[in-house]
Amino acid sequence: MQRTLNRSKEANTETSKSSLYSRGFFWEARTRILFWYVLIMTFIFLVSIPAFRHVLYARVDERVRRELAEKMGTFKQLIDAEENAKLRNQTEEFGNIEIDEQLKPPSSKEELKDFFDVFLSRQLPEDDTHLIAFVDGKFYKSSPSARPDPLAKDSKLMRRWARQTQPEQDEKRVANDSTIDTIIYVTQPVKRDGEILGVFVVAHTTAGERGEALEAVIVSIQVSSVLLLLALILVWIASGRILAPLRLLSVTARSISESDLNQRLPVRGKGEIAELATTFNEMMDRLQAAFTSQRNFINDAGHELRTPITIIRGHLELMSDDDPEEVRETVALVMDELGRMSRFVEDLILLAKAERPDFLLLETIDAGSLTQELFAKAQALANRNWRLDAIPKGKIVVDRQRLTQAVMNLAQNATQYTEQNDTIAIGAVIRKDKIRFWVRDTGEGIVEADQQRIFARFARAANSRRRSEGAGLGLSIVKAIAEAHHGSVELYSRRQVGSTFTIILPVEPPQEGLSDASHSHR
Repeated sequence: MQRTLNRSKEANTETSKSSLYSRGFFWEARTRILFWYVLIMTFIFLVSIPAFRHVLYARVDERVRRELAEKMGTFKQLIDAEENAKLRNQTEEFGNIEIDEQLKPPSSKEELKDFFDVFLSRQLPEDDTHLIAFVDGKFYKSSPSARPDPLAKDSKLMRRWARQTQPEQDEKRVANDSTIDTIIYVTQPVKRDGEILGVFVVAHTTAGERGEALEAVIVSIQVSSVLLLLALILVWIASGRILAPLRLLSVTARSISESDLNQRLPVRGKGEIAELATTFNEMMDRLQAAFTSQRNFINDAGHELRTPITIIRGHLELMSDDDPEEVRETVALVMDELGRMSRFVEDLILLAKAERPDFLLLETIDAGSLTQELFAKAQALANRNWRLDAIPKGKIVVDRQRLTQAVMNLAQNATQYTEQNDTIAIGAVIRKDKIRFWVRDTGEGIVEADQQRIFARFARAANSRRRSEGAGLGLSIVKAIAEAHHGSVELYSRRQVGSTFTIILPVEPPQEGLSDASHSHR
């Protein structure tokens, strides 16, 4: 039956492992990291490309408008009589236009035609930039002479410009060869004595430059896609290296069993992974200590209970119903052993309760009265030379019953390792927010090798001439009660001189960790 259960357990383990692995590629942490990286980069990519295109278009428009303003500024300086005179006095070139008699401000339509002839002949406009001249409401000349369809001689836009009476700076979206083109333009009417002689227009079609910008965007997309693919490969490799300790953690956790708790993770560096490995190792140390303590506890408890059970069983089997005296003796012996077992179980329950938050019922009591009460109770334990060393003055916050139990355990322990003429003293003192209760004796003492282990459960002094009648839980209970009060127990002992056990407690335990029940008894 047990073998079948083991096989079933192993099968379930293998099934859980196979189901874990069957989740496949998309359940790995590095894959999820890669997925989120792709998602974030794709979002950035989709947002940045339109933004990049918009910025390029905006810069193209800004540059075009600046160039148009410069061209129109030159024309306005030459067409204005005062500005033209200033330029002539400077005797230097303005741009690539040499100031001469042929570029005088026109005063008639014929002179305006001559002016446009000279001005346009000396201009070399940028690509997609058109200098257009209108005289007497009609198209006259342009530079360059070839123009796109939206700027054809009889187009709607051209007819509108020919009738322009006020300066204008604007842009116009027009259809051109199944595409939408934008024409940015600046117009300047030429007036003399209130009469409009003609109109000068500087226009720029943005389709070409925007096409170049769009091509740059496409190239950027292609380059970014290659770089993104390379980045994904590097992220996949890097995430694998970063998550390697986590895979090692998983492997180590699966290799741990109740019989082998020695597996630990190597700690490298000081990052989060190293902190996780350190935390895991500390957890394993605590688990190993807990399992070891549990195993020892079960072994020792079984050993302690086996002896009285064996005694009871043996006497009951040998008891004769015909002899009333033997029955009485057997019953008395069985009751004594059952009492010892009962005390043992009560001690185990007490130690188990020591880890609960409601273990203590705290109250404020007078330390001096408690010390005198402890001394009075201890004198009834055995015939010894009892002494009261010191009586403290002040109030303390403790569990009276638990503290009394701890001191009585120390006093009982002292009676077991002393003779009738030995001295056992009890005292207490308050110093620096701490109260010290001690029990000292002039008995045989405890060897140094036993001083560290006697507070463990079921431990007894191995090198003592006497054997304790208890189960070895008395000092463990003392330690548990002291630690529940946020205190400790100290031992000073010398062979053939005696021992001193000291319980050190805070006058008022810290509030954190204390139960509501504890506060209610204050």
